[in-house]
Amino acid sequence: MKDLAQTELEETEKALKPKTWKDTVWSITKVVLKFAVTSVLLYFVFRKVNFQDVKFRLFHANYWWMFAALLSFFASMVISSWRLLSFFKSIHLKLDPRFNFRLYLLGLFYNFLLPGGIGGDGYKIYLLNKNYKLPAKKVFWAIMFDRLSGLWAIGLITVALIFLIPQIDIHITIPLGIFVVASVIYYFVAYKFFRDYTRYFFEAHLKAVVVQSLQLLAIVFVLVGQDFEGKFSPYLLSFLISALATIIPISIGGAGVRETVFTWLTKFFPMEKSLAVFLPGSFYIISLIVALFGIYYVIRPSRLQEGLPKGEVETE
Repeated sequence: MKDLAQTELEETEKALKPKTWKDTVWSITKVVLKFAVTSVLLYFVFRKVNFQDVKFRLFHANYWWMFAALLSFFASMVISSWRLLSFFKSIHLKLDPRFNFRLYLLGLFYNFLLPGGIGGDGYKIYLLNKNYKLPAKKVFWAIMFDRLSGLWAIGLITVALIFLIPQIDIHITIPLGIFVVASVIYYFVAYKFFRDYTRYFFEAHLKAVVVQSLQLLAIVFVLVGQDFEGKFSPYLLSFLISALATIIPISIGGAGVRETVFTWLTKFFPMEKSLAVFLPGSFYIISLIVALFGIYYVIRPSRLQEGLPKGEVETE
């Protein structure tokens, strides 16, 4: 079986080269399929939730609080890029934090707005492999552990939120015990088989908790901007569950998937339906705005590393 990292690298290199008609057709097909999935999911959501109610919330939102949510999400991306640096340091890859953040924004743009083309992670592997001659496999696993740290942080916060929602009729020791055991196994496997990536393991996972907390804070700001006075925990837990549902990229930037999950969870949690759909929709808009910053480095790729000291790869 071909190595996943090498496959990702080859696909990115292929996407960057002039396309044949077959490549173009396949890229268009992938985009059409993702748009189709997004459209179908949103269609079923708005069969259950009045679109006009959601629209009303958007046009009557407190935009100062929405701006605060945007800043909170942007801050989470800054910390997220910093978290990735911890795993890069583990493989002796020294990158200037400014270059790393620019590359992170570019990756966001590719993931969010070019669903049928270059993947953000694939482009990072390609660029770092090309510039620093670092094996694609090493970069791939650094990025993979970066993602895993995010999932671990979601699990930790989810356990905390379960404790705050009485509708979940389960003793807190059960999810807490499962999380602790899973965490121990996770670290054991990482240390046993991927020891290099555990050099800054706890530092990176602490940053991951900050990232997820800032994104939850963004949701809180959006709720406050709707003059919400109820319990935040059901909406926050639903947001984390919807984040897990977007791991598989079947739609455009997660659109439709989050709304579907939120709508389904209104059956179990005390959430107002129009607000439950408005939240992921507003988060999508905020994510889109931040991702658009990355387009600058597509238009002006020379600015990606301009004025920065060249990164170095230490050798043992």
